[in-house]
Amino acid sequence: MNFCSHCGSSHLAFSIPQGDTNPRFWCQDCNTIHYQNPRNVVGTIPTWEGKILLCRRAIAPRYGTWTLPAGYLENGESLQEGAMRETWEEACATVALSDLYTVFNVAHIYQVHVFFLAEMVDGNFAAGEESLEVELFMPKDIPWDEISFPTVKRTLEFFIKDRQRGYFPTRVRDIDPMKRIP
Repeated sequence: MNFCSHCGSSHLAFSIPQGDTNPRFWCQDCNTIHYQNPRNVVGTIPTWEGKILLCRRAIAPRYGTWTLPAGYLENGESLQEGAMRETWEEACATVALSDLYTVFNVAHIYQVHVFFLAEMVDGNFAAGEESLEVELFMPKDIPWDEISFPTVKRTLEFFIKDRQRGYFPTRVRDIDPMKRIP
């Protein structure tokens, strides 16, 4: 950080501000503290007639790999609104949301990933701006070696097992790049 977004000063410090417990950027001229908080990634597990909708990424990171439709939550959106918007933007699919399904704390990259169960409203889909292609997969046909992110892979694994049991509990997990998550 080079300049204060409040007053424009270049006199920034990175230390623990008075009355705080964590180091943060703060302006030595106007005393504004610049909080940097995790980004929320929201998405869905869209299904249609027993199949799961996946998108092949047309953007970095992980260009060309398969993912569930998801992306950053925008200011002013609820988690649900963001998940439905991302599904539309990436897969041109309208979904009816169900329950919150997985929440992953990805602390090492300052993110929280949230996925909702969702049923496609009409079975229509197409590649959006951030997708090379979009396809419905039976669980046995999912390209597991080409899944983009650990949170997506784990969500899909949970979903397939839970669908066989007919029970979809909400799961909250931490992603540690050094460990396999349960």
